[in-house]
Amino acid sequence: MKMLKKIIFLWLTIAAIPAQSQSLEAPKIDKEFLDKIESLAPAKAKIQAPKRKLLVYSQHTGFYHWTIPHNDELLKIMAKKSGAFEVHIAHDIESFEKKNLKQYDAVIFNNCNPSGPKRDLFYDLLKMRSSLSEKEIEAKAKVYQQNFMDYIAKGGGLFIMHGAITVQNNDMAFSRLTGGSFDYHPKQQTIHLKEVDKNHPLVAAFHGDGFTHVDEPYFFNNAYAEHNFRPLLYMESKDITGKREQAHDDIVYLAWVKRHGKGRVLYSSMSHNIQSAYQAELLEFFLDGIQYVTGDLKCDDSVMGK
Repeated sequence: MKMLKKIIFLWLTIAAIPAQSQSLEAPKIDKEFLDKIESLAPAKAKIQAPKRKLLVYSQHTGFYHWTIPHNDELLKIMAKKSGAFEVHIAHDIESFEKKNLKQYDAVIFNNCNPSGPKRDLFYDLLKMRSSLSEKEIEAKAKVYQQNFMDYIAKGGGLFIMHGAITVQNNDMAFSRLTGGSFDYHPKQQTIHLKEVDKNHPLVAAFHGDGFTHVDEPYFFNNAYAEHNFRPLLYMESKDITGKREQAHDDIVYLAWVKRHGKGRVLYSSMSHNIQSAYQAELLEFFLDGIQYVTGDLKCDDSVMGK
């Protein structure tokens, strides 16, 4: 019965989308929306642990994902309902000062896309608000980047939502921290994600059925080719329309976990549209992922390799 309801929900959602684009519109953040998320959010976390403190960074300087404020509300609801963590939403560059980062068990990058061609969020934020010279901005941006990389290496956690994989998209060291860099995506379309290992605790939410939703199918470059992560979910590239005329792996990973020094990183491509979260499985996956990056949920995060 549960699977039948899921199939009906997906059919109704996809049938309502114009076939030529399958783009979804932003719902209002009103009582109806908040009540819906409240009803779907997990009642408790899998692992009982002290309440964790999370920094949710929701600033962007490049492409604006309309789901950013929806994700903020979603995370607040999940925090309150589960009692597993508290949320502090930020938009300022000072968030990446060493003394500020030390306050948090983990950071969530909420679609905080930088602009091009630099694809450097720290540079962009300084450029927007600073009277510093170009040379000074570039130097200070490197300091903020290093602050953050050190924070993760010393034991911090990082949960990357969808487009935030681009925060330092041209920097190979940062690409190795995150597990890859954004290359491109075709138009939005229905994507069926499959579990790499159905027994992995971080995909338990999907019950071996995978996850189907409408989203942008991401392709990656830079450190992604090294596969220095433990993959969780994948799509088959043969199922994707609108790909560029270039060689693609048969399997493209869209969610993974990895270690960086003493810290933990999780990437999830699934948050371009808030409608993806209308399936309780995704919210459970998010909560499990948060418990992983805070160090509470232990699992295999060994490197898969080439």
